[in-house]
Amino acid sequence: MQRWPVLLFLAWVCLLFFAGIGLFMSGFLLTRIELSSSSSCSDPVLPPPWEGQSLPPGSCWAPRRFSKAVLVIIDALRFEFARFNPAKASPLPYENKLSFLRHLETSQPLHARLYRFRADPPTATMQRIKGLTTGSLPTFIDVGSNFATYAIQEDNLLAQLVQNGRRVVFMGDDTWEGLFPKKFFRSYFFPSFNVKDLHTVDDGILQHLYTTVDSGEWDVLIAHFLGVDHCGHKHGPDHPEMAKKLTQMNEMLRSLVDHLGNDTLLLVAGDHGMTETGDHGGDSEKEVNAALFVYSKSPLFGTVPPEEPEAVPQVNLVPTVALLLGVPIPYSNIGEVMAELFSRDDDAVSAALQQLSVYHINAKQVDRFLHSYSLVAQDLPTEQLQHLQELFSGAVEEHVQLLAEVQGTTLVPPELESRLGNLIGRFQLYLREARAVCTQSWARFHPLRMVGGCALIASSCLLCYMASELAATSDSFYCSCLLCPLLWGLVVAVLLGLARAFTQEGLDLLLVSSWAAAASQLGFFWHWWGWHPKKARWAGSQPPLATVGPRQRLGAWLGLAFPMSILLFRCGAMFSDSFVVAEARVAPFLLASLVVLVVGKLHWDGRLTVPEGPKQQLLGFSSYRREIWYLLCLVAALLVCVRLSAFFHQCREEIPQCRPSVFLSPLASLRNTRAKNLFYLLCVALLAGLAYAVRRWLRHYGNLNSSGPPVLFVRWGFPLLVLCVACYWAVASSADDTLGKLQELVQVAVVAFPRAVYGLASVGLLLLLYDPVTVLAKDTREPQGSLVTPCLGVPSSEVDLLHVIPQIYKRMQESQKSRLERGSCWATVAAYGLGSVYSAALVIALTLLSFLLMLLHSERMSLAFLLLFLEAFVLLHIHTCARGLAGDAEPFSVPWYAVISWLLAASQFFYSTGHQPIFPAIHWNAAFVGFHSDHSTNLLPAVLVGANTFASHILFAGSWLPSAPPLALCV
Repeated sequence: MQRWPVLLFLAWVCLLFFAGIGLFMSGFLLTRIELSSSSSCSDPVLPPPWEGQSLPPGSCWAPRRFSKAVLVIIDALRFEFARFNPAKASPLPYENKLSFLRHLETSQPLHARLYRFRADPPTATMQRIKGLTTGSLPTFIDVGSNFATYAIQEDNLLAQLVQNGRRVVFMGDDTWEGLFPKKFFRSYFFPSFNVKDLHTVDDGILQHLYTTVDSGEWDVLIAHFLGVDHCGHKHGPDHPEMAKKLTQMNEMLRSLVDHLGNDTLLLVAGDHGMTETGDHGGDSEKEVNAALFVYSKSPLFGTVPPEEPEAVPQVNLVPTVALLLGVPIPYSNIGEVMAELFSRDDDAVSAALQQLSVYHINAKQVDRFLHSYSLVAQDLPTEQLQHLQELFSGAVEEHVQLLAEVQGTTLVPPELESRLGNLIGRFQLYLREARAVCTQSWARFHPLRMVGGCALIASSCLLCYMASELAATSDSFYCSCLLCPLLWGLVVAVLLGLARAFTQEGLDLLLVSSWAAAASQLGFFWHWWGWHPKKARWAGSQPPLATVGPRQRLGAWLGLAFPMSILLFRCGAMFSDSFVVAEARVAPFLLASLVVLVVGKLHWDGRLTVPEGPKQQLLGFSSYRREIWYLLCLVAALLVCVRLSAFFHQCREEIPQCRPSVFLSPLASLRNTRAKNLFYLLCVALLAGLAYAVRRWLRHYGNLNSSGPPVLFVRWGFPLLVLCVACYWAVASSADDTLGKLQELVQVAVVAFPRAVYGLASVGLLLLLYDPVTVLAKDTREPQGSLVTPCLGVPSSEVDLLHVIPQIYKRMQESQKSRLERGSCWATVAAYGLGSVYSAALVIALTLLSFLLMLLHSERMSLAFLLLFLEAFVLLHIHTCARGLAGDAEPFSVPWYAVISWLLAASQFFYSTGHQPIFPAIHWNAAFVGFHSDHSTNLLPAVLVGANTFASHILFAGSWLPSAPPLALCV
């Protein structure tokens, strides 16, 4: 079997899957077009009262009310954190800590007000910053940029402030540096990605905040604190550290208010909330329910605040702040002004007229955006746009008419007040419906692309299945079946490119690659159906799935029906909301059911029983084989593992009654020192037990008898790895409890021990790659020596793969032949590790990977990893026993049930290692295991977070390789 055709075939299959996944994602991950237009002071959006009149100096579109503004963003400030409830005698750590906000609201009710600040999903920091500055709605595809921020090209509040000569000073989260380069008059950026660091950003802001405010060299000051968010990620909201951070924020606000002037507006806002586990990114109520507090030393409101705080969308802050500071509203804003902040007069009629003026400006700006957007994009429904245009035109006409009547003083105040209220309601209706239309349209999927992507992925799976069956029939299969599909795909790609060129339309590379992939698949199936059977017949061998007659071909297709139906059911179930929500329970159920079905099928086929004699055969009696009891014990062990794995689960927001597993939180979050120590000893014992079990297994099958580098590493490197991981767990669990110089030593150890694990595991993997064979040969007269490579070059056919062990034994005989012939007596040749020649290297590699992956999880997740290894071991033994009982004569053929069971087990432990397919469940702290500050690139944190997320898939993918018959030899 030649190497390059196989590699090219695998590369082609990867491209097929990438094309299918890309096509599906283009229909599933929502996007919107960003307009490059920007607002300016000369835009004709002024309402009738101000048309033809000059605005006060420093004002644009509307008279500015404040000359300065301070925006304090407390990251992840959930509404419950800011609300004060005096009735609670024993508040939780996150409750009643921001008492100063309550003091301002009660002592100065016309100066301060608390709002529910509703965030739009995704509730990741970068997307919320984008929404808070542009007034638009980032989509879920933007979440991929949360840790690789790019400059915002859309018109935004900071661009308008700078464009109109305002000095913007920033301090805090360095995410703003990438989003708004060269926009700040002065800036103090601090690293933000390390979620384990609770104090660097906050302490850095406090060093500059009060002196900057007192200097007066600013017009807008933005301070973005991260301690509350990082505390939630590290400890969760219900932790004493959260109480300390919120108390620190309370004292900061108390001091800040003392430094503010009468012409300064203070805004305290949370960009998003957090779940009970301290995570965010999704759309649950606790994630989108943030807090907004507005305060000024001059009166702001005409009425006292309501008992229940009003809920306002976050995008409403953009037009409100823009008009209050006298700058244009950003071009793409779809938010609604908070009109109560524009009521300067005590007179209700005058206040309503002022509110109508800012509503008029806001509505004109939104109407202009909708018109411009509809010209470049087709995703806004025409009927709804026409309806919105009618609402806008009617409200504007009535406003003009009402103002004309007011100037003529033809209306009495009660009637005027009623009409003003109705008109305000019409403007509000237009703005809210416009936002709803945009939200609904930008949340609309592309079903055709999604279906096409799924079809492409499913056909790629079918192609892989057929290729695995056909490859055994001919050594030239990969050469013969690769040229035709590639030609088909290339021709289709060229034709589509020429068609696009002649029609002068933009070239969509994703669609071109998808059509080319589909064409190449069609070429493969056509080649398999028509040409390959003839070649097989000429060669004297006939493929099992491709026969000459149509009836036989139809039978071959029907033979694929059951395994493909399992695959299609699995793929189709992903389109069910209830399945996706309950997959953590469905995957273990399907796994257990499948294994029981395999045992039942063996019993149905009579593979579990043997006739006892002629008399029993005549009476129809039979007895069970002795192997059945071992198989049943394995099945029982599997069911126990499946049941126990349910204790390590994360919750979804769709299941409010769910409580996350206590094993997900790190040991540092435990307040009971005795419980922390007991859990630590248990985790270290399990870690050491895993290393001991692997070494015992290798020693039992003779793989630790040689003196090769991998063997030496297993003997001495494994204990060092266990020691380093145990020491890291010890210092990480007590890092917050140490003081003084010991704290500095602990900070060094928190970085040093993980890096030692990374280094040792890398060395072990390199040694294993250099010398993977751990077989030892010796005779009675010669000293021990490690065996040389068993065969020369790459195996050229499957026959070589089927006889690796006989080849090794043959080389042993040849190497000893001369010595045996010269000796006076025959020597006994002994070989150690032949039975596990395949498995030993893979078991060593998987153990090294498990050390790395356990390091990236919380300490108590080592219990879940132990269950993972036990379940993998049991599944492999069930597979081996089932093949032996079924009398399978093809040692390198893998039955469909084994592949499906392995897939289900990987999915099961994806959930049982504390993960969920939702943004809040991503373990971002894995990116900083072994690192103190921010990474210079996003590649390494992406690798670490990806390894943490897909740990079960990585381990099960590696564990599946030993499921070939050599494992049966070693067990």
